[in-house]
Amino acid sequence: MKICIVNPNTTAAFTTRLLHSARVIAAPGTDVVAVQPGVGAASIESHAEEALGALGVMHAVAEGEKGGIDAYVIACFGDTGLHQAREIALGPVIGMTEASLQAASLIAHRFSIVTLPPRTRAHSLRVLADTGLSHRCTVRAVDVPVLDLEDEVAASAPIIEREARLAIDQDHAEAIILGCAGLSDLVEPLSQALAVPVIDGVMVGLKFAEALVAAGLRTSKRSTYDYPPAGFTLPKLF
Repeated sequence: MKICIVNPNTTAAFTTRLLHSARVIAAPGTDVVAVQPGVGAASIESHAEEALGALGVMHAVAEGEKGGIDAYVIACFGDTGLHQAREIALGPVIGMTEASLQAASLIAHRFSIVTLPPRTRAHSLRVLADTGLSHRCTVRAVDVPVLDLEDEVAASAPIIEREARLAIDQDHAEAIILGCAGLSDLVEPLSQALAVPVIDGVMVGLKFAEALVAAGLRTSKRSTYDYPPAGFTLPKLF
């Protein structure tokens, strides 16, 4: 099977890191590719940037449908462009936030998201409400710009660990969700340091995508995620 990881921002370093991490855990026979829009926002930290990212996701999925992609994973916390992409794709489209929340709900009674920067809490809360898991999850944030992760992920580990410890102590979290794409390198060290499961949504999303494709499941085209109406065309990316 062929699975595409879609990075909604234009920062190539993130896309490369995501692809490397995904290929390490992909099942034998899974071909993983990763793409990003050529124009748009360097990071998704606002509603305005999210709108640009969603358009990029739609274009990426439309191209993927021409290239035989079986499933997609959207690598942005807040699941930028998820519902729009599901209208375009025949196969499954997995949002990393949705995937991480569903995974956490299967292994812990309570869990917390540690996202960044603080203004993106709204994006996490939106997906949390949609999944119906608000009563089991608290959203926390650290004041680290997304682009600070471009070159050195490890530098963010101490501040994320401090916030995660507060989540465990104050929110009674039994698992921690990393609220940004490209943080898979922190899963193992944080899991050991915190002694609770630490979840990276892109990696979990990849395994969900593999499972759905293997089970022969596709996006339902009955009503909500039916293809866009006749005459709909994607505008050019600038």
